[in-house]
Amino acid sequence: MYRVPIEYEGRIYRPPSEARSLLIQVTVGCSNNKCTYCAMYADKVYRERSISEISSDIKKAKWYSDQTNMTPQKIFLCDGDALGSSMELLTQVLDEIGEYFPDVRRIGIYATAENILKKTDDELKLLVSKKLSIAYLGMESGNDQVLKLVVKGNTSSDMVDAGQKVRAAGFKLSVIAMLGLGGTKFSEAHCTDTAKAISKMSPEYFSFLTTTPIPGTPYARMSERDSWQKLSDRELLLEMRDIISQINPQKGRIIFRANHVSNLHQLAGILPQDKPVLLANLDHWISECPRDRFSQADPDQL
Repeated sequence: MYRVPIEYEGRIYRPPSEARSLLIQVTVGCSNNKCTYCAMYADKVYRERSISEISSDIKKAKWYSDQTNMTPQKIFLCDGDALGSSMELLTQVLDEIGEYFPDVRRIGIYATAENILKKTDDELKLLVSKKLSIAYLGMESGNDQVLKLVVKGNTSSDMVDAGQKVRAAGFKLSVIAMLGLGGTKFSEAHCTDTAKAISKMSPEYFSFLTTTPIPGTPYARMSERDSWQKLSDRELLLEMRDIISQINPQKGRIIFRANHVSNLHQLAGILPQDKPVLLANLDHWISECPRDRFSQADPDQL
């Protein structure tokens, strides 16, 4: 991370690809903050920060840059879904970044389907013209039952429409899906519908993280009550294989990564051309995993 003497409110999160970016906190928390699996913003009450607060941080970053002769190449706007901010605030922030860091290569932001769809096409294009050029969409699943289960607040259709809309405006789009999110009950539907949604959106970037029940969250309590059954390592790899095998981009190519710390193995490639190699790697890892539940059980217990 590009480290500057800025005091952030609460813990700050950013995508792995923004590790070297200057982080500017535009909003505090997440406007939805209902997803049952997420505890990232549980201790925060959502609000937009004032332009004076944000401006102070940008000026501190500029001072640090001048003192160290280190200029950020990338900037990321936090918190959970800063794209939900008003156009007035966003344009003021981007204009000030442009004034103090005119050579910044790109500016990124977390987004939800809801706040993308609330922006007009012209508003999104205006943001792109001010170098806000990559949006990270936590789709999580393409299956409506799974999305409802985790209280995501959007449907699969919303996700696809938002992804296509933000891409048409000129943003690069990075989409995240969560392995194991539907548990064993919804695994097949989760895989099939997630692959369909990704194929329709054809984002520039697509990545996986693995669902981990976080203590204290509703999702963890569901797991404890056995109303949601966690997937084994082998089943998680099978989900990744099923999704990748069914992705057929409708436009261009997709840079694929499974490099999140939660994932069992690191995997990367370009879809669709690297699909055979990716699937071969997954088949190898799957073959090394113990067989699951019923195959391990005592036959007399079946």
